[in-house]
Amino acid sequence: MKRYTRRILVVLFCCGFADAAVAQQYNIFHAKLENGLEVIAIENSIVPLATIEMAVRNGAFTEPPEYDGLSHLYEHMFFKANARYPDQESFLTRTGDLGIAWNAQTREEVVNYYFTLPKNEVRQGLEFMNDAIRTPLFLEEELAREAAVVIGEYDRQESNPIFHLLTAVNKKVWYKYYSHKNVLGDRQVIAAADREKMRTIQQRYYVPNNAALLVAGDIQHEKIFKWAKKIFGSWRRGEEPFVSYPAPDHPPLPQSELVIVEKPVNAVTIEIVMHGPSVSKDPQATYAADVFSYILRQPNSRFYQALVDSGLLTELGFNYYTLDKTGPITFLAQTSAEKYHAAVLAIFAQIEKFTGADYYTDEQLENAKHQLAINETYSQERPSEFAHVVGFWWSVAGLDYYLNYVDNLRQVTREDINAYVRRYIQNAPYVMGVLVSPEDRKKLGVEGYARKGGKPL
Repeated sequence: MKRYTRRILVVLFCCGFADAAVAQQYNIFHAKLENGLEVIAIENSIVPLATIEMAVRNGAFTEPPEYDGLSHLYEHMFFKANARYPDQESFLTRTGDLGIAWNAQTREEVVNYYFTLPKNEVRQGLEFMNDAIRTPLFLEEELAREAAVVIGEYDRQESNPIFHLLTAVNKKVWYKYYSHKNVLGDRQVIAAADREKMRTIQQRYYVPNNAALLVAGDIQHEKIFKWAKKIFGSWRRGEEPFVSYPAPDHPPLPQSELVIVEKPVNAVTIEIVMHGPSVSKDPQATYAADVFSYILRQPNSRFYQALVDSGLLTELGFNYYTLDKTGPITFLAQTSAEKYHAAVLAIFAQIEKFTGADYYTDEQLENAKHQLAINETYSQERPSEFAHVVGFWWSVAGLDYYLNYVDNLRQVTREDINAYVRRYIQNAPYVMGVLVSPEDRKKLGVEGYARKGGKPL
């Protein structure tokens, strides 16, 4: 046992962990099979359960227009018939035998498949996951049925007016490669999907050197590594997908733009989106972005007080979403038709003040870092949820980024925040979208405003 444990520790250092000691503080253990599959074991014996998750570097960012939305459709096909369980009935019978609760999620830069089961069924669960990822059948009748389900999701989204605002803005923000940000996808592409396209996605992205197997809960990492090698070791390595099929970088916005969406709504919704940092190209800015976003969202911030407490806005949100292929910075606000013009001018006036020495206090800065660190601790309490967190960061930024996230947050200074704000917010073009009723648009003559002087776009 001592010799085996020593080998595992060597693997930890050899597979890209900059700090194996930090990993073990989280009870995270890492190995890499010869075929490239990364195996991440997270030990937490709080309940006698385990979550098995397969994270794949796939999602909207891999999709040219003719595949727009097919990562999501593929997700729906994952827990369907495969070589071991050739129909849905036998598949569902097996999930019942194992006591499995399963689900999946598609995002911009990761797709993850997961299920939770009793700890004494983990090996059987690994075999079940192996069958699902390696031998899907993509039966025509199941594909047609799931395409209809996905289109139903599309219909539900379309029934919400805010969907039309977000879509219109995103098409401008990601103007050159919109399909590479469109997780929901294109209705016509989804309806026309066939087995050939499903096989193409499988062959390109569902290969061991583009995936991570995560097992979290009441487990022993030595057993997980041993079982993973035995069960997944024969999975054939594929081409490096992002060498053969590189995902594009989004070009900067050439200028600011205004988008107006008319729908029968009772309030005016404003969305302003800018290109934020890429986590691989400017990681330091991502920590500053998270800290600054937290400061602005608090009810005691000058931002919130000037815009919400003043009565100009009824709702206000601000967020940076960490991604590799450009993370968006988003303002989302709601106001009345009567206060719209004053509200827009006030938003841009606040943006100009972001780098002021008194815009937030040292106490607010330290509190933001402290609370974000606490939030990360809370995210680790439930093994099933923690597996999703680790899987996301593995795909988007790499495990070293996540393992050192809190330490890097604590090092963020006012100068770091100001550098981030100047580069990505104050001196950057944006897309501003306005969701308004036809009646209010006629009354308002809605215009967007530049940041200085109140000049229309």
